[in-house]
Amino acid sequence: MLACHPNRDDGITLRFWAMGAEGEQVAQMMPEFEHENPGIHVRVQTMPWSAAHEKLLTSFVGEATPDVAQLGNTWVPEFEAIHALEPLEPYVARSATVKSEAFFRGIWDTNVIADTAFGIPWYVDTRVIFYRRDLLAKAGYDSIPTTWAGWRAAMEAVKRQQGPSRYAIFLPTNEWAQPMILGLQAGSPILKDDGQYGAFSDSAFSRAFDFYLGLFRDGLAPVFGTNDVANVYQEFGRGLFAMWITGPWNVGEMTKRLPPELQRAWATSPLPGPTGAASGVSLAGGSSIVLFRASSHKAAAWKLVEYLSRPEQQLRFSRLTGDLPASVAAWRDSSLSGDPHFRAFYTQLQRVTPLPKVAEVEIISSKLIEASESVIRGHVPPERALASLDRDVNQILEKRRWILSRNAQVTAR
Repeated sequence: MLACHPNRDDGITLRFWAMGAEGEQVAQMMPEFEHENPGIHVRVQTMPWSAAHEKLLTSFVGEATPDVAQLGNTWVPEFEAIHALEPLEPYVARSATVKSEAFFRGIWDTNVIADTAFGIPWYVDTRVIFYRRDLLAKAGYDSIPTTWAGWRAAMEAVKRQQGPSRYAIFLPTNEWAQPMILGLQAGSPILKDDGQYGAFSDSAFSRAFDFYLGLFRDGLAPVFGTNDVANVYQEFGRGLFAMWITGPWNVGEMTKRLPPELQRAWATSPLPGPTGAASGVSLAGGSSIVLFRASSHKAAAWKLVEYLSRPEQQLRFSRLTGDLPASVAAWRDSSLSGDPHFRAFYTQLQRVTPLPKVAEVEIISSKLIEASESVIRGHVPPERALASLDRDVNQILEKRRWILSRNAQVTAR
């Protein structure tokens, strides 16, 4: 879908590609930008997330990339590796609007490769715990503990209170985020040697994996995938489980889907960590705005990036879409700071860490699901599953190792 302006011979027309609802909503913000920047016109092209990755790659191969685009921050390393993206350090250095310290540090870092920024955070995503505080209170807890040991004890107490047919936490077995988060919390790099080999068999991830598996082994979490729960909000409401690690989109869903009598019964909490709150990191997710190297309108495109990076515009975009702003200053608005459910996200966003910055990270994440499910469902011992996962990951990363070796040889000449 295109948000177009009539063809004009004067000025510059920027092509801005965006995905899903974000693309549909950002078009509403373009008239104000154009008014501020006479002679610059913006054509927004919206595409579904399911087609965006392939379309962006195809546009690069066909030398038809847009000037500006929304890019999921896990895609940044891939598009940087093929030299599709414009390095942004010179632009940031000259900008009065875009500064690294204006954004959550872990989110900014998702766009930095070899000390160079290739994207500017647009909106953010992370995971926290949604929980039934009434059920925790019955079990003797007024909040989520800050350590793994305390969290585990709280889950055991909830399970005793709720009985054998109910559970402390829902951890869908076909999702990679939960074991990945726990691994990061335990200090695992996920990949080692500059992202060339898997680190899943190493002690840090193995420790996290054992904690994760124990929740299923001891009946604190049901052996359910997302498709095994017909209506997750209804089950949360009736107390099938008391906790759920999920993202900001579910704040609105809980408000809409839970009955009025339960609206005060649920809350959100930052994640615990192995040794306390400081180690309770979560994923640094979201989308960024990038410039493409092939753009012939980089100066004008950067003006658009600066406009979308302003705190007031990030807040406006948040109100249009429900996405959380990447600008720290935007969080001072009462619509976010005054909402107790978003407060946990603000705290958690100060403790987020990027996934490994390799093009293959999404394939690796899917392999983690396979390995986890094989153990949870009792088919493979943990040690064997992690060793097999490392072998699969090492094979996936073979091309990366070849490229890095080749680059090193070129540099040495």
